[in-house]
Amino acid sequence: MMSCRAAGARIVIAVLAALCTTVGAGPSAVAAPAEAHIDDRRTEPDRTIDIGVYSPAMDTVNRVRVLRAADPATPAPTLYLLNGVGGGADGNWLDRTDVVEFFAGKQVNVVIPFGGAGSYFADWHREDPVLGKQRWATFLTEELPPVIDAEFGGTGANAIAGLSMAGTSVFQLALAEPGLYRAIGSYSGCVRTSDPRGQAIVRTVVGSRLGNAANMWGPPTDPAWSANDPYLHAETLRGTEVYMSSGTGIPGPHDTLAAQPDPAQLAYQLLFGSTLEAVTHLCTQQLRDRLQSLGIPATVELRPTGTHSWGYWEEDLHKSWPVFEAALNR
Repeated sequence: MMSCRAAGARIVIAVLAALCTTVGAGPSAVAAPAEAHIDDRRTEPDRTIDIGVYSPAMDTVNRVRVLRAADPATPAPTLYLLNGVGGGADGNWLDRTDVVEFFAGKQVNVVIPFGGAGSYFADWHREDPVLGKQRWATFLTEELPPVIDAEFGGTGANAIAGLSMAGTSVFQLALAEPGLYRAIGSYSGCVRTSDPRGQAIVRTVVGSRLGNAANMWGPPTDPAWSANDPYLHAETLRGTEVYMSSGTGIPGPHDTLAAQPDPAQLAYQLLFGSTLEAVTHLCTQQLRDRLQSLGIPATVELRPTGTHSWGYWEEDLHKSWPVFEAALNR
């Protein structure tokens, strides 16, 4: 599996090229359980609970980390946090941000699924030779929420947020299951996916994990590309609280050795994270204008600086939480 930095480099190169063009198994002896359920659980040193949730849609056990609400005896809403293109294997909310400390004392269950690298957390048309069976939309919208609510006292009120690739997925999941999420947060995402540039970006992101986007939504002419493009179906977001953010790619306060003491990571942020964030900045502006044209309110944070990196996404989570909290508790 290639590293996040190598994958990021490939994405940047292909995205730049895209911006310059307008062209674009056998039956089992034992039947699988019919319903999603918790397969195993253990409490981690950081006070999170690691659970394995069986997904009938994918016939596999997916790892999920849960931060319990401050008062576990009282029902609480749920915030789902999605990781980026690596699915959490090469950097995630737990090891790159202060998420555990930030939500300590808050009456909300925070759920962080792991896996789904390069999948856009979508239901794919067919199994991919490398990435396997991808039915993440079904898992996240139909299978996981009832398990979480039953096990951790959920109120049925949900919000979802994600970064980079998942900053696109949160809109697609809301499109797939209208009404499931009261609020969605997109940090450095590119939501328009069916125009030639958007398709090129999607193919590159999936390809960075050696997957084939044709197995996800078919060839470029397949209607599934348009069906899964939140930009085209933005009207479905009416009534949902929306938070979007992006930097410009210009180095900012988290792009220094004082903030990022790992020279290799800092070099990645400056060389590739700058370009990636410049692209997502344009994408965020585009969706902002689309929502404004439809009269759909959204909270939009367009920073004057900042690269495609965790320091800014931690800030985004902090700034967006009041939007989520108000929606979850209304």
